[in-house]
Amino acid sequence: MTKQAIGILETKGLTCLVNGTDAMLKSANVTLAGPMRQIGSAMCNIVIQGDVAAVKAAIDAGAAAASQTGTVLSAHVIARPDAAIEDILPKVAKAAGRAKK
Repeated sequence: MTKQAIGILETKGLTCLVNGTDAMLKSANVTLAGPMRQIGSAMCNIVIQGDVAAVKAAIDAGAAAASQTGTVLSAHVIARPDAAIEDILPKVAKAAGRAKK
C-alpha cells in the first residue's frame, strides 16, 4: 500500500456525508479511496487515504462538519494498515474510453 493511513467516515444520511467529505478534502492532503458507498438504512461511508497526520486531521474536520448537518456514526483512522486491507477498499472505476470513429 503506497499510502500510510486510511480513514473511514460513516454517517446517517448522504447530506452530512457530503458535507464531511468536503471538509476532509479541504482540510488536509488526502485522497478518496473510492466513491461514497450507501450501506442501507440511510447509512453511508467514505474512505480516504494519505499520511497519518493528514488523515487524522481530515477525519477530525470531516466528523465535526458532518455532525453539524446530521449524525456521525463512526470516524476512524487506521495508521499503517496491513497490505491485505487494500483488497477490500473500494476502488475508483476507470473512465471508459470512447470508441474511435
